[in-house]
Amino acid sequence: MSVLNQLGITVGLGNKTGQIFESLFPDFLSIKYNTPSEYISHCWNIYKESGNLSNNQNGKIFEYILATLFIREKMLPVYISAKVAFVPNVIYDLMFYTDERGPICISAKTSLRERYKQADLEAIALKYVHRKALSYLITLEPSEALSVKAKIKSGDVIGLDNVIVATSDEFNDLIKSLKEYKFSEPPTVKVIKSNQVITLDKAKKVLNF
Repeated sequence: MSVLNQLGITVGLGNKTGQIFESLFPDFLSIKYNTPSEYISHCWNIYKESGNLSNNQNGKIFEYILATLFIREKMLPVYISAKVAFVPNVIYDLMFYTDERGPICISAKTSLRERYKQADLEAIALKYVHRKALSYLITLEPSEALSVKAKIKSGDVIGLDNVIVATSDEFNDLIKSLKEYKFSEPPTVKVIKSNQVITLDKAKKVLNF
C-alpha cells in the first residue's frame, strides 16, 4: 500500500484518479518549494503536462494536491470529503477544525462557472449550524475568481468568506493566516444535554414501576 493510500489521501486500489496522482507524486515530501502557491503551481503543471487532464478527475487531483500541501505545512488534522453533524446532504472537499472558529471549509474547484453557487450554499448550510465557521473557495481561474469576489462584495454571495486563486500571493497569505489557528479534533457531539434527566431506571427506583 502506498504512502498516499496509508494517509487516506487516495482511497482504494481501483481508484483511477488516485493511481494517476500516485504515479505523478509518489514522494510529495521531496518536492521543493518556497511558498504554498509555488507548490500548487509545480504540482498542477506536472499533472497538466502528463496528458491526464480530464474534467472527471481534475477536481479530485486538485483536492489531492491541496491535501498534500496541508500535510507539508503541518496543517493537521485535515479532513477530506468531510461530513458535518447537523448539516445534511453535504460533503465538503477539505476541512479543518479549529479551537477559535470551529470548522474551516476549503472548497476546491479548478474552474468555477456556476459551481461557486454550490460552494456558497454549502457555506451557508455550515454557518447555519456553526456561526463562526469560515468557508473559502479555492480555484485556479483568476478571471472567474475576480467575478465571484465582486459578488461577495455586493452581497450576492453571502456564505463564502473569500474566493482565492491557489497560484497567487493571496493564497500564501491565506495559508499564513490559517496557520495562526489551533487545529484540533472536533468535539464529540452530544445531541441532548440536561441536568434533569428522568431515565427508566430512575423512574423504576422512585415510583416502584
